[in-house]
Amino acid sequence: MNTNYLKEASQIFKLLSNEIRLKMLVNLEDKDINVNELSKILNLEQSAVSHQLSILKQHQLVDTNRVGKSIYYRLDDPHILDIVNEAVQHSSHVIRGKKHGE
Repeated sequence: MNTNYLKEASQIFKLLSNEIRLKMLVNLEDKDINVNELSKILNLEQSAVSHQLSILKQHQLVDTNRVGKSIYYRLDDPHILDIVNEAVQHSSHVIRGKKHGE
């Protein structure tokens, strides 16, 4: 397997290890959201949200769309949520003390 791909995959897993970033990605699943709205949803300062979105954008997990003066964020690669959903399902098994398939 290509070492560069593994390095980037490792970086993506590091990005996904942050609960705030996971919440951002999940909230962007169904619609584009601007920083102001996302700040309210997450109950975080706008600057903190902007910083995290910038990090996600660097790794092509989110992208932007300008509408008038507002910038809206959207998932750049929606299949990233497949990874998030699989991790959540696994977490559910661990929390419930069940083995996969039980």
